[in-house]
Parts: sequence; structure tokens; C-alpha cells
Amino acid sequence: MRGARSAKWVAGAIVVALAATACGGDSDGEGNSKGSGPAGYVSIDVGEPQKPLIPADTNESNGSYVIQSLFTQLLDFDSKGEIVYTNAESVTTDDSKTWTVKLKKGWKFHNGEEVTSKSYIDAWNWYANIKNNQQNSFWFQDIKGYDDVHPEKGDPKAETMSGLKAVDDHTFTIELKNTMPYFNYKLGYTTWAPLPKVFYDDPKAFGQKPVGNGPYKFEKWDHKKLIQVKAWDEYQGPNKAKNKGVQFKAYTTLEAAYKDVVSGNLDMIRQVGPTDLPKYKQDLGDGAIEQPYAAIQTLTPAFYSKTFKDIDPKVLQGLSMAIDRNTITKTVLNNTRTPAESFTPPGVKGNQNLDTDVFTYNPTKAKQLIEEGGGVPGNKFTVQYNTDGGHKEWVTAVCESIRKATGVDCVGDPKPDFATDLEARDNDQVKGMYRGGWVADYPVNANFMKELYHTTAEANNGRFSNKEIDKLMNEADKAKSLDESVKAFQEVEKKLVEHMPAIPLWYYRINGGHGKNVDNVNVDFHGDLEVWAVTTK
Repeated sequence: MRGARSAKWVAGAIVVALAATACGGDSDGEGNSKGSGPAGYVSIDVGEPQKPLIPADTNESNGSYVIQSLFTQLLDFDSKGEIVYTNAESVTTDDSKTWTVKLKKGWKFHNGEEVTSKSYIDAWNWYANIKNNQQNSFWFQDIKGYDDVHPEKGDPKAETMSGLKAVDDHTFTIELKNTMPYFNYKLGYTTWAPLPKVFYDDPKAFGQKPVGNGPYKFEKWDHKKLIQVKAWDEYQGPNKAKNKGVQFKAYTTLEAAYKDVVSGNLDMIRQVGPTDLPKYKQDLGDGAIEQPYAAIQTLTPAFYSKTFKDIDPKVLQGLSMAIDRNTITKTVLNNTRTPAESFTPPGVKGNQNLDTDVFTYNPTKAKQLIEEGGGVPGNKFTVQYNTDGGHKEWVTAVCESIRKATGVDCVGDPKPDFATDLEARDNDQVKGMYRGGWVADYPVNANFMKELYHTTAEANNGRFSNKEIDKLMNEADKAKSLDESVKAFQEVEKKLVEHMPAIPLWYYRINGGHGKNVDNVNVDFHGDLEVWAVTTK
């Protein structure tokens, strides 16, 4: 989500966007906004969300930024990935199977309705129901009764999950199908946010004009140009807004957004594009931001495509060893990324350096493995990516590295924006590989495996499926403690090297920045700029 968050986010599962679309306000022809927002508001480059603004239907980083501002779930994470309670007073368990949630009293939605146990239970039941076709319905599958509301085939047998029970207005219990020692960490993802009663009157209309319980209240959505939210004075969470509102502005290119930051027409940019990376620290001075966060970039094969259907993993291992990560991260990416040594990034519990040379550049062995595996059909494949995210340069470099090392032809398959890229993935239209990016939804290694490579995972857009891997993941979920579960997923990760559901490239660092009109711009655990904490000068 998130991407984030993914993932919050953060993201959907959050997918890494580094993306935006057309700019709002008056334009100079390059997509550069000439209008500053209302007094006291801050602005940031965030493109058009892929879906309506409903928490469980958002798993990409553009929509996630907006959802985070409008909704608050039970808990969140600090910069170190530790739990911080927001709407919850506590989330506890004695056996990792039945969890008790106590809510803080006095919380309200933006329309004045009280946030109660029922606000959560009804929302989660609606999100999970197969009839409602929510992208993140998968996230509720651990709850007892999920299979009744979301069967593999046919209509639901029930309207509610039997595992959710209200004790009183501010206490409810969650019974899982099996033990899951890290379940409380999953609750930090925005897909678990509550909904007000008005949502159920017209979900479609709500998605265009949402009513949340977060630090900001919805104001307007000028599609593909601007989303504007206003600070909500009655908000009681720890992330209460320190500005008067936020404008999420869409841009056609990262370069256009950067130009606006330098000129003072945009306050914050999430990611500086490759063209401006060499000079952004000099241009922005103290406003330049460089910080690692829990996210990874991959090349993900579409295992349903003609190219990679039934491909021998040796071929994928060979392609991985044909990529000169060190040179590409140092040159094309200007030392803004760190070459990957595993499927999980630093900063999450269980991150490890795998004892393998599969991620090390070795042209001789790369060619040998590809030949042993029977080669790439047609000796050519494509890499799909979104052109509005600054990816063209590194995709070109990766393809050139593979071509020189192995003779396998590799070309980019550009999509005009992130939403178009995601739609192609969701609809199984990827012709070869796609640019995969994943930001931690919660700081546990399971998030970078179960949510991406389990057969039933919503974000498994490559359609990787392996019964042995599924079984090992399911067993890791049932471990008696968080530590044991983390260790079990470390063993799963070692198995992933044998099957190669994706080719890890590098870990992310945020290389963004802000202009001279704002202060207190901080980066959260998921790599998002904390817009609520930003102050104006």
C-alpha cells in the first residue's frame, strides 16, 4: 500500500507510486500550478487516486495519502515501526486468536456521529463482503466467518463475520480462524478504518465526497487536478493537524512538480525525478529530504503471460544476476537507492541478508542459468512501468544490463500514468514483467511475502502460485509468538529464492523536499511525508 500505508499506506498494501497526473490551478502549459492554496494550507504532489475514496478499496500511494488525511484506524506506527494507539485505547490478546479492542471515548466522525464499536464492525463486514468487490477484502480473511461473507464461489452465506462481536459501545472482540501473533500490527493499515452510517446510504456517492474520522475533513475533488481537505478542529488523535488544510496536487511529471517547489508554487514533493536528483540538495538546501524507509522495488513476472508461464526459476535467477544493481543505483539513480539483498527491506522485523548470490551481478553465471532453464521464450521480454513516476531511466538501464550480460532483449512497456499501469496489472494485461514497488503496511516481514506472493493475496498481480510456499506461510501465521512467526517467515523467504516470484532490485530512500514557505516536514515509517505536522511560515 501501500503501499503503503500501504500500505496507512500506507499502502496498500500499499504499491509505490512515485506518481502523479495532470496539475490543478492555472497552468503555464507545463503542468505547473500558478495558484497557491488558501491561507494556512500546505500543498504536496499527489496524483489522481485509482479508485473512489473508500479505505478498503485503496491500495496505492496516491489514494492512500488522501485516505490517511480523512480517516484514522485503531493504531499507527512511529518512525521506528513501533505501535502508537490512535482511535484505540488498547488492543490486547491472551492467546493470539481472540483480540479485545477498547476504543477511546469521545471520538466522532466529521458529521458529528460518534465512533463506536459498531462503526468498526459494520465497516469491516461491508469491506469483507464479496458483493462489495473491495480491493482489500483479502485483509479481513483472518477473521472467523470471513469465508461466509466472501466465499470462493457464489453468493455470501451470511452478511456478517461471526468473529466480530460488540461488548459495548467502546469495546469489541475479534476472533480469528487461527492464532496470528502479529495481527495487531495489521490493524495499523488504513483499510481497517471505521465508517459512518451515512456511508451505507450511497457508497458510490460517499467515495466521491467521504466523511471520515481523521485529522482532515473533505472539501473538494477536482478530478486529475486537485483534492483539498480542511483541518478538523474536533479531532482528538495524536496526529492533529498543525496547518489549516492540505491540497493534494496532481502533476504530469515529477520535473513539473519539482519546478513548482523551487519556484514556490508547491510546498512539498514526495520524490524528485532522476533529471533533478543531481541538483536538488543544492536547490532546496535545508528543504532537501533524504531518508531510507521500508520499501522495495522489484521486477515482477506476469506468470500468466506467454513469456513467463511455466518459466523455470533458473531463468529468473539468471536475469536477476544479469542486473548490475551497484552501478545502476550509483549512476542512474544517483546513490538514492540501496541494492537489495533480500525480498524484505531494512526496518521491518525479520529483515535478513539471504545467503545467496542470486542478487549479485555475475554475467557468466547469469547466462549459464538462463541456458540451463531453457531460456526466455522468443529471447525477449518487456517491463511495464508508469511514465509519470521517473522510472524510464532505470528501466532502460536494467534492460541494457540484461541485454549486455545475456543477449536477452529487454524493452520498456510504458503506461501514461500510475492508474493505467495498475489497471493493466489488475486485469492480467501485463505482457512480460512489471515494475513492482511495495511499501510496508506494517513493520513485519510477513507483509512483504504473504500480501504479495500467497496465491490468494490481492496484490499478487503476477499471479504467482506455489502450494508449498502457501503452506509455509499459513503455518508461519499460526506460530505461538511474534518472534516465532517472524522466524518462520524468514524460512519462507529462503524458499522464495528457489522459486523467484519477483526479482528484488533495491530498497527505497525518499529523495523529496520542501520549499521555503513550510517547516516541520518529517518522514514517517512508510516513507510518507507527515502532512499533518507541517507548519506554514
